Amino acid sequence: MALVNVVNMAVLDNPSQFLSPFSFEITFECLQPLADDLEWKVLYVGSAEDTSHDQVLDEILVGPIPVGINKFVLQADAPDIGQIPEGDVLGVTVVLVTCSYREKEFVRVGYYVNNEYAEPYDEEKGPPKPLDMNKVRRLVLSDKPRVTRFPIQWGDKEEPQQASQQDQNDHQAQQQQQQGQSMEGQMLEDAKGMTLDEMGGNGNNDAEFEEEEDDLSVEGKDMMMEDIAMMGNTPVSATAAME
Repeated sequence: MALVNVVNMAVLDNPSQFLSPFSFEITFECLQPLADDLEWKVLYVGSAEDTSHDQVLDEILVGPIPVGINKFVLQADAPDIGQIPEGDVLGVTVVLVTCSYREKEFVRVGYYVNNEYAEPYDEEKGPPKPLDMNKVRRLVLSDKPRVTRFPIQWGDKEEPQQASQQDQNDHQAQQQQQQGQSMEGQMLEDAKGMTLDEMGGNGNNDAEFEEEEDDLSVEGKDMMMEDIAMMGNTPVSATAAME
């Protein structure tokens, strides 16, 4: 049983300029006292074709965690435009919010992001180059996030049966990595032929998550990245205050 459940995530200041920070208001429930902090991370997918362009926008530690409902705002800087291929700046990509406990990720929330040039331009010639980034508008498609949960060990000790189950989970995770299946790519694959509304662009910036296991596949990344292709440094740790 997961000791921490994300129950709501709201995308703040959305839509906004590309160069503006990302802001997520996160509400989560803690069922039992935790000995260590939670590690939250924001990851921006720079290219559907090459994961080396993925950027960790921020990574923070939140704690100590009181039992009950907790809320805080996770803010991350805009991605470094210099690390994104020129042809991938505009269009649809993915931003991920992840949470880990003792270096074990237990939840990952993926959002489609649509970046578009705010001024009219010749469709045949494309937008002016170099891009004026002050004129690039970012919309996080927040209505339908892709949520994936992973079982982890929460305590210091585990029974033999639990240890065996954890070994199986670890083996499955390794198999998924070997097959190149990741959440971002799955989302990009799913986006093929979808409208922005179908991807979650209806203007509702809140997303509530049910406690039961999601029926969405863990292979989210690869499919998301492939869909985007079809359509067209070291993190700093800090302690975040909670309400």
